[in-house]
Formats: sequence, structure tokens, C-alpha cells
Amino acid sequence: MEIVRHSIGGTLTSGRGERRSDVFDPTTGRVARQVVLGTSEDVDDAVRAARAAFPKWAATTPLARARVMFRFRDLIEKHAKDLAAIITSEHGKVLSDALGEVTRGMEVVEYATAIPELLKGDFTENAGRDIDAYSMRQPLGVVAGITPFNFPVMVPLWMLPMAIASGNCFILKPSERDPSASLRIAELLREAGLPEGVFQVVHGDKVVVDAILEHPGIQAVSFVGSTPIARYIQQTGIAHGKRVQALGGAKNHALVMPDCDLDKTVDALMGAAYGSAGERCMAISVAVAVGNVADRLVQALAPRVRALKIGPGTDSESEMGPLVTGVHLDRVSGYIDAGVAEGAKLVVDGRDLKLQGYEGGFFIGGTLFDDVKPDMRIYKEEIFGPVLAVVRAPDFEQGLSLVNEHEFGNGTAIFTRDGDSARAFVSGVQAGMVGVNVPIPVPMAFHSFGGWKSSLFGDHHMHGPEGVRFFTKLKTVTSRWPTGIRAGADFVMPTLG
Repeated sequence: MEIVRHSIGGTLTSGRGERRSDVFDPTTGRVARQVVLGTSEDVDDAVRAARAAFPKWAATTPLARARVMFRFRDLIEKHAKDLAAIITSEHGKVLSDALGEVTRGMEVVEYATAIPELLKGDFTENAGRDIDAYSMRQPLGVVAGITPFNFPVMVPLWMLPMAIASGNCFILKPSERDPSASLRIAELLREAGLPEGVFQVVHGDKVVVDAILEHPGIQAVSFVGSTPIARYIQQTGIAHGKRVQALGGAKNHALVMPDCDLDKTVDALMGAAYGSAGERCMAISVAVAVGNVADRLVQALAPRVRALKIGPGTDSESEMGPLVTGVHLDRVSGYIDAGVAEGAKLVVDGRDLKLQGYEGGFFIGGTLFDDVKPDMRIYKEEIFGPVLAVVRAPDFEQGLSLVNEHEFGNGTAIFTRDGDSARAFVSGVQAGMVGVNVPIPVPMAFHSFGGWKSSLFGDHHMHGPEGVRFFTKLKTVTSRWPTGIRAGADFVMPTLG
């Protein structure tokens, strides 16, 4: 049995613990390999290696750190198909989607190559008589990231480039469900010239999470996952004196107006609701149909959902692959059961899908509900599967109220041809990321990602300018110099790299 190990101090190690966790092939349902589950001692080993590497890495010029990011970016592009294949083998998403994940992660690496510019401070000459004032941003030290199963490459790449380029040392705790991509990232960073100890991987479950949150040598923790765990991460991390950035769950609404381009709206909802089997924090899982568009929307969606091409992620014809584990398959099926029991109209039922030759795989079909009410579990809770709920609203105001009254405020979208409706929606909606005729409004790397309400805990969003702020601390200097002896001429071209 292949064993997925930690990467600590530049060395692959099984660590000090004896526990292992199965990693499944979601297509077949069989165990593909096992991953070691770390201990608090393994976390401590990683912290000690990071502390040893930090002084030299922090003193490395931003330009030199940027050059490592340039090489890392080129290596990701070169090995993108390899990374995508690893994602598909353990997560199950189709290869084209996995390649898209790698690309979105690589964009943050590209942004991090601008770190010499991003770390520039402010300067005021003569803030007082013969006094200058200036500011700088400096690294925190050893920081950590705890990442989810649904994006085993993209989400780590939303964290670590900003942390490392800013001069920190980074410890990654990836999901134990699909851990292998993290080690490939570590290999590419070493090939790019990153010194040993600056980036490390410690696998594990709650034992490792708690060790990271409680370790006094870790200064900040970035997290993406469910809302209950995000709350726990924030509260525990802050209690132990850490800076915390915790992105939680979502229930993303699309407000569908009567004047929308229906064909394009249906195309958008299909991709946003059923892409990656709905295992996206930015998936559209609720369509709020306003006025007389509701019947037309459901009639257009139903045959498309029934016709979804579901199969192995390696099949180029597949539009949707399996769910990540059998446990998650049972969870999603349970939500469909609950929706039926609570009285929602089940238009398309994805349960009991069986694919010949893949009977043991974690497959489920696309599911569509109509007449969903706000008091139903399938409306209130995040399902994280290929289930789209249609809620009917009589007008724009009540549709907007539905979005704003929900617990989550991660992302949302409106589909309309009317600029006034779009502008009112953008201005009034209580969500962190908004799309206008764009179903999954994930910001580009030079903006920042994050939601509102119970979708974000902490003051900083992820990557972009907010990423630099989260992984650095501000220092402001007020300076006065006495008159000194000026140096003589120097005829050598200065080099600063």
C-alpha cells in the first residue's frame, strides 16, 4: 500500500505517529493509498525546522523571493496536467475542471511575483522639521494553512505564495481525503529554489489542526472549510494569540429576473450548480426565480439536469464526476431525502445512479428541486453536492430579501438585462462576492476572495492585497538624523537583488 508522508525540513517522513487514514479512488470506491496522520510532535518538528529557516528567508530580498515565485509559476504551468491528474485521482472532478483549478491557483503565484512592489511602504519627507516618516511591512514568522478537500491545489496556492513571498515560513495541513497534490507542490517549490524549511506539509486530522492552533511558534493560521469548523478555528486560534483568517460555508443564491437571457442563464446555472459535483464553496445552490420566469426556468433546467454526462473524471465526455467519499455521498443523499420529506417538489432525482463498471464509485446524479421554502433544511444548510433548489419570489425586493436574510453571504449573482436592477442588487446585497450575469464570481488574483456574515471569520479576505496584509505586520518609523560626514564617490553600478 502506497503511503503519503509528511514533508518536514525538506525530507519525506512518516513522522512519530502510527495512525493512517484511507485515501479513496472516488471512481471505483476502492482504497488507493493511505496517508499518515500526524501528531503534535510532528507539528513541533515542522515549526522547529521553519524557525531555523525563517531568519535567512526573511532577510532574503523581496526581489530574490519573487524570482523563486517566477520559477515556481513556470513549473506549475509545465506540470499542470500532472497536477490535474493527481486532483482527479483523489477528488474525482473531471480533468478539465482540475486543470482550471490549477490555473486559478497559478494566477496567485503570478500575483506574488510582484512582491517587491506589494511590500513597498509609504514615505513622508519632513513630516516634522527635519523629520521623515515611513512605513514598511514585515513578515510574521511561521504561519500555517489548513485547506479543504474540494480544491487540493488551488486553495493552498491561494495561501502559500502570498505568505512565502512576504518572507514567512509556511506549514500546510491539507485535507486527508486528497493529500497527494500537496507533496507535488512541495517538490516543485524545492525545484524552484525554495530553501528547506520554508514550506512544509504535515498531514492529519483534528489532532494536527489543534496542534497548529495551540503551538506558540505559529503566528497566523489561514483556513478554508465549513462554518462550524471556521468558528472553531477562529475562536481557538485567537485564544492562543494567533492572527486568524477563516473562510466558512456558503449557500450561494442566483437571482433570476424575468428579463434575463434564459438560455444563457440556464447554461450558467448548470455549470455553477453541477460543476465539480457541486463541491465548491462558490457553487450556486439556490436559484431565486422572480415573477413569471419560474416555470420557464424549471422547464428549461429539468431536461438539462437529466442529460448530465456523469462518469469518471478521466473520461473526456464526462461533465460531472463522483463525490469525494462514500460518507459524503450518504450525506448528500440524506439531504435529498430531507427535501422530499419536507415537501419540496423533486423535479429530477439523482439518487440511486449506477454506472456500469463503476458500481462501487461515489456517484450521484444531478438533482433539481422546485417550490423550496426558506424553512427547509435543503435551503438553510450547505449541501455541498449537485443539488439545485429553485425558490420562487414575487418581485425583486422579496428576492433580494431572501438572499440578505440567509445565514451565509459568500457569493451571489443576478441574471438580468436591466442595468437598474443589477445596480440595485450589487449595492444592496449582503454578500462578499457578487456576479452580474456571472454565476461564479471568484475574483482574479489581484483582487481578494472572501464572503460576509457566517462565510468569513476574521478581518482579512484571501489573496490579492488582503493576502499581503494578512501575512505581514506594519511598522512605522519616524526618523531624524544629525548632520554627518558625507561619503566620497562610488563608481560601481549598484545592484540590489
